[in-house]
Amino acid sequence: MPDVRRVAGRYELLEQFNNGGMGDVWRGYDAVLDRPVAVKLIRPQAVTSPHVAEEFEKRFRREARVTARIQHPGVPQVYDAVLDESYEQLFLVMELVDGVPLTAYVHPDHPLPVSWAVAVAAQVATVLSYAHDVPVVHRDLKPGNILVARDGTVKVLDFGIAAILQTDVTKLTATGSPIGTHQYMAPEQVRGARVTPRTDLYALGCVLHELLCGQTLFSGDSEWQLMTQHVNATPTPLRQLRDDVPAGLEELVLHLLLKAPEARPADVQEVYERLRPFLPGPGDESAPEEAGPSGAPDPTGIFRRPYAPRSRAGAAGGAQAAAPVVGPDAPPVVPAAEREALREQIREVHAHYVALMEEERYAQAADVVGELIEPAARSLGSESRAVLRLRSWRAVSRQLAGDHRAALPEFEALADAYGRVSGPSSEEALECRAQAARCRGELGQVTEALAGLNGVLETVRAIDGDVSENAVELRRDIGMLLLAQQRAAEAFDVLEPLHEDLCVVFGPHDELTAEVAETLAVIRLDLDEGDGEGTGPSA
Repeated sequence: MPDVRRVAGRYELLEQFNNGGMGDVWRGYDAVLDRPVAVKLIRPQAVTSPHVAEEFEKRFRREARVTARIQHPGVPQVYDAVLDESYEQLFLVMELVDGVPLTAYVHPDHPLPVSWAVAVAAQVATVLSYAHDVPVVHRDLKPGNILVARDGTVKVLDFGIAAILQTDVTKLTATGSPIGTHQYMAPEQVRGARVTPRTDLYALGCVLHELLCGQTLFSGDSEWQLMTQHVNATPTPLRQLRDDVPAGLEELVLHLLLKAPEARPADVQEVYERLRPFLPGPGDESAPEEAGPSGAPDPTGIFRRPYAPRSRAGAAGGAQAAAPVVGPDAPPVVPAAEREALREQIREVHAHYVALMEEERYAQAADVVGELIEPAARSLGSESRAVLRLRSWRAVSRQLAGDHRAALPEFEALADAYGRVSGPSSEEALECRAQAARCRGELGQVTEALAGLNGVLETVRAIDGDVSENAVELRRDIGMLLLAQQRAAEAFDVLEPLHEDLCVVFGPHDELTAEVAETLAVIRLDLDEGDGEGTGPSA
């Protein structure tokens, strides 16, 4: 495996993808639980001594326990806090969210649809209601801390982080400034007064204002000027900046932005109720003018189709994108040296892949291989043997990780590709067809799975006979799927001759023979009970 930086012996830092005033954020992997994580590294200058580091870690653990009580899917989980051996750095290990921050969608020349902006604000309000009930106040709500996931759900990041920083022990702000982000800081935060849930309401007003008009509430030239504006300046009403904003929505934003906390809405539940008239209702279709940014997820979807089931595999807009089906193409002309360098890279990735698979870190193995597939396809051709092997490794590791929804389209695409390259009866094509059928069985598509396995078995029998390794596995899997469908008699008809063949070829004490015998015993008992007179199949 390549050398990677590890934290606490288990969290691998793979790629830095964000940085901020408090620290850098890395995409990482938890080697123990085989799952991606986000790892936030507190900047070294933030922790100045072993004593300060220990106090900081204690504060984090206390705050994390409180934050963990926010039971809402819009709040990413905090998994761990790790102090390194040098007592100089603290790492916060968190759920990795696949989403895009609101900052990516705010543009002064391209205002967001009203329903899109309101749907985001309503989801944030829902998250805040669960937090304020704990009670936890966010203290640093801003577009950069709000992500829109692929399915349109909104995630609010960094709950409790501002509370952790608000301490004389750490002095993380260095300048003595209050905790928060100046463009979204409530007047009471600027003054250093008590922070309450209504402080988050002010920040929500700032965010909603920005979503609707494409610019921040105030735009001072310095942090000091911004803070002064939040304390003294009058916000510009939204309808002066954008005339299609409903009057009631403008009134709500101005109410959220009142200087005195007690003058703002009573709580976030009131805010949600006042947002409801501007939200789409269940069953409403999206109008053309309501379309959000190109390629952006739709945060209105959870209101239009509440409690909707997950999209079917391969369906448009599904939560899990299907693997691309790549057609035949001529291998590109690539210099020999470049091709050899790429093949060496593939060998290195394979070694890393094998090491991860041996450690049963299947999800990470899939990601490691996946990063090389596209560049390899560009250089070697999408259906070169090397690229097909990479795709096969990824499909297998996804399947072993239990991600059958992602593995299924990969195996199906591979079966087609191997059919073109090696022939539809080739070992590789048949294996991919069988694995695709097994994925369907795991996804509950038993009828399709049986059809797929029977089709492969027919070809395998014609080529290798009835007791080849592949044929035996296929017959066993078909019998078990029939049993899962409560078709016990049909399962018996498949498994009994399989057991007889296994006894002859491998012996009655072979592990697979014994497994099939136990299954047959259970089926006999079931059939005997169903018959009522003990006339079921005999041994």
